[in-house]
Amino acid sequence: MSAGLVTDEVTMGRLYRIRRTVMQMLRDRGYLVVEHELATTRRDFLRKFGESFHREDLLINKYKKNDPSDQVSLSSAQFSTRSCPNTPPPPGQLHPLLPAALDRIRQAVLVLQQNLTPFAKSFLIELEPKIHLEVFQEAELLINIKEHVLVPEHQVLTNEEKKTLLERYTLKETQLPRIQITDPIARYYGLRRGQVVKIIRPSETAGRYVTYRYVV
Repeated sequence: MSAGLVTDEVTMGRLYRIRRTVMQMLRDRGYLVVEHELATTRRDFLRKFGESFHREDLLINKYKKNDPSDQVSLSSAQFSTRSCPNTPPPPGQLHPLLPAALDRIRQAVLVLQQNLTPFAKSFLIELEPKIHLEVFQEAELLINIKEHVLVPEHQVLTNEEKKTLLERYTLKETQLPRIQITDPIARYYGLRRGQVVKIIRPSETAGRYVTYRYVV
């Protein structure tokens, strides 16, 4: 059986759930995900990809809603069986973990079965000036953490909204409560250091309770 080939029903069902979470995550980050992609059933998934397929066939490319002409905002999700080899690719060849359209992509999400090797981690760090890469394990995306009953609503502020907030309360961004960039919900939204997220919780007295967190 070739590497990455999926034929058993359990794995197919697992990849269907992961792909659904990825679609929801990209939508919540502001990417253009159409309704039928979010409503795809397991049967639709198998009909599209067949009874057997390669993880590498599950590539997703999306543009931001507010600027479809800006390719810098393109996000790609690649499902791979490889944790990354311990040697660099031959000269002139892309690393096997990366999307083929690296020259057109500035942001990518890699969904892997295994942990990255030390070499792979250092390789991705070296690429950071060219492309922002996020790495998720498949197990992290089997369910959408945003839909958990204990997770409040999160809204990522734009730079202008952040500026307005700080001016309104005469604050420096570092005076805000913090959220770690490694926090699961921060990773879900793809937050970057320096961003501010608005958190809305239900309140029995006021209807809702709003706080803000600064990403560190």
